[in-house]
Amino acid sequence: MKQEESSRSIGLPLLISIIAISFAAIFVKWSDAPATILSMYRMWLASLLLTPIVWIKREEFKKLTKKDWGLLALSGLFLALHFALWFGSLKLTTVASSTIILALQPIVALVGGFILYKERTNISSLMTMGIAVIGAIMVGWGDFGLSKEAILGDILSFLSVIAVVGYLLIGQSTVRKVSHWIYTFCVFFFASIMLSAYNLGTGVAFGGYEAKEWGIFLLLAIVPTISHVINNWLLNYVNTTTISMSILGEPVGATALAAILLGELLVGWQIAGGLLVLIGVFCFLIQQQKPIPIKEAA
Repeated sequence: MKQEESSRSIGLPLLISIIAISFAAIFVKWSDAPATILSMYRMWLASLLLTPIVWIKREEFKKLTKKDWGLLALSGLFLALHFALWFGSLKLTTVASSTIILALQPIVALVGGFILYKERTNISSLMTMGIAVIGAIMVGWGDFGLSKEAILGDILSFLSVIAVVGYLLIGQSTVRKVSHWIYTFCVFFFASIMLSAYNLGTGVAFGGYEAKEWGIFLLLAIVPTISHVINNWLLNYVNTTTISMSILGEPVGATALAAILLGELLVGWQIAGGLLVLIGVFCFLIQQQKPIPIKEAA
């Protein structure tokens, strides 16, 4: 085997990732199941779907040390918290209203990357990040509410941001030891166990859900989970801040889908904000552009 450099950009994988993850909020809105049940079955079903690939790559488990297993369990905890908190926030607010809080993700990632990995960025990257964040705030501002329910939803959304950044920061180092398939499966599996334990401990019903709900569980396990697989693969080549910047495209996609599928209304500044997000994310990713190595048979 020989390794050659491909000029292929990270743009296409990230575009697919953004489109896939944008459907998550829609599926959650369609469901009447508790947030932790949605999260639990999403993780169990996603783990099951990954099992055939993981079985092929099972020798890679030998590379993991006790410390690695501890980090994987911690990453799974962060992911479980992210899903439970974010799905919970979507039960309390509109898709667009969570955007203001989600816009903080690249900033939280930037701080976390500096603390853990001493990563630095330049002024131009900070400027493009600022443009995208302002745009994201514009998208969500039209539905920003001050009711107790909306404020609780905002708090849950912010905590979910911290949790997902923790999950990505751990993956940034761990995913380089094993393939992204093994890393993703392990984290999903640990998240499944933790969510199951929570539901069992709090008495949340595991069954009794309509066929529609099981269809939504499966859709969540397939469509937005594609985004997690892609993002974990890209952590081999880019850092958590870059992934978090691309995820800013999710609220734009989710808000557009909510307008089409859920009838949530958009106003002019939300559309303008969406354009700002796309411009900011595009410029940021251009600055971070790196060739992706691919392996070809000799």
